[in-house]
Amino acid sequence: MSDYDLILLGAGPAGAAAAIKARSLGLSVGVIDEASAAGGQVYRTPSPALTATQPDADRAKGDALRAKLAASGAVLYANHRVWSLRPGFSVIAIGPDGPLTLEAPNLIVAAGAVERHIPVTGWTLPGVIGLAGATILLKAHGVLPGRRVVVAGSGPLLLLVASKIVAAGGEVAAVVDAAPRASWLARAGSMLARPDLITKGANWLLALLKARVPIHSGTAIRAIHGTDGVESVTIGPVDRDWRPVGDAERTLAADAVCLGFGLLPSTDVTRLLGAEHRYKPELGGWIPAVDASLQTSVPGLFVAGDGAGVRGADAAPLSGELAALGVARRLGRGGGGGSAGEAAQTEANWHKSGRFGAAMSALAMPPPGAAAMIDPDATVCRCEGLTRAMLDAAIAAGARTLADLKATTRCGMGPCGGRVCGEAAAMLIAAATGWDREAIGQPSARPPLRPVPLAAITGAFDYDELPIPAPAPL
Repeated sequence: MSDYDLILLGAGPAGAAAAIKARSLGLSVGVIDEASAAGGQVYRTPSPALTATQPDADRAKGDALRAKLAASGAVLYANHRVWSLRPGFSVIAIGPDGPLTLEAPNLIVAAGAVERHIPVTGWTLPGVIGLAGATILLKAHGVLPGRRVVVAGSGPLLLLVASKIVAAGGEVAAVVDAAPRASWLARAGSMLARPDLITKGANWLLALLKARVPIHSGTAIRAIHGTDGVESVTIGPVDRDWRPVGDAERTLAADAVCLGFGLLPSTDVTRLLGAEHRYKPELGGWIPAVDASLQTSVPGLFVAGDGAGVRGADAAPLSGELAALGVARRLGRGGGGGSAGEAAQTEANWHKSGRFGAAMSALAMPPPGAAAMIDPDATVCRCEGLTRAMLDAAIAAGARTLADLKATTRCGMGPCGGRVCGEAAAMLIAAATGWDREAIGQPSARPPLRPVPLAAITGAFDYDELPIPAPAPL
């Protein structure tokens, strides 16, 4: 017997909106999230001290979202980490009270996105942090990533993180953007549809200019230097395909680096459950193939939010509502023709709202030449300690897919499951072979999807109480 009509993975803007909509249609809903409260990355709950001293617009939106979710009647399982799933669907998680298994005939995956990394020499030093990780430090804890920080990579998160560091009293040594200014101008048409977001970005830029923060476009990190932590960063120009060019390098003193190249849709759950996927670089990379209601090729399995393509926080709630409407129709609930009309309008609004976010996602997407940014001695797979030179040797010996690399080098077999190294490894294969990115494939998904303590899975037991079968007769 099912516990719910619908289980939702993720309580960010998309997951919370899906739960609220599904409850309004009469569905029983269980929501699982790793965080202590709903809100996701964008509306993450801050520490009590920050709540009292620093008003914030995102915080107000997050509080309103959490209040609506609580009032909806959906059951939220906070502080629960999903580590495995079974078709049908069974969701297996670990929480404060131990293992939890929930079952439902429908599942909406609203797991958001993960950061894209391009390894550079020295990126494993203490003091190097992802852009998304930096936003957690700044927004949720009011902690600076360092005293003097280089913010580097690509996409709008550069300006967001740098401006928050300045606002918190930190020093930004430089913003280093691999994308040339022309790439931003080329997407002006899509951005004009959201003047409010343009204004927000302009305010970030103005804050940096007032603080006299150097902004280097068409530039990337060549190396990060230090012994026990970051001490300095060498940057240099790149061409339109992000290949390092010339010798006009400069070295900046810094004790921290915030580094990231946009976001990748989180697809480990949909891969584990066997859904079909398509490679859409304009939406961040691999996304599940879906119908108009965001149902995947697996009946009853839906996606919402950035996991359906990186379109940003404003589009995410609409995708959650669209998926919830699809679940209701699948269950024969929600009002027939009226529901179909509402779904069509919601889908149209979702596409319209997502144009700006998709443009930003495309802006952050590394072109094929970005593989040249990875030096031979740069560590690509941190879990297994594999450098580019090691992976290049395996590719030269015949590895042509991520599965090949995993089999020959163990790349992607560590705790991250390929989330950190997978895209960089695929870039190296494409650079060496000229293969299409879709042909190279995705990292395989396997349980545990996230690291979990073995004791939390097995529970307490006495070895003397284990049933041991008698030996077979000779």
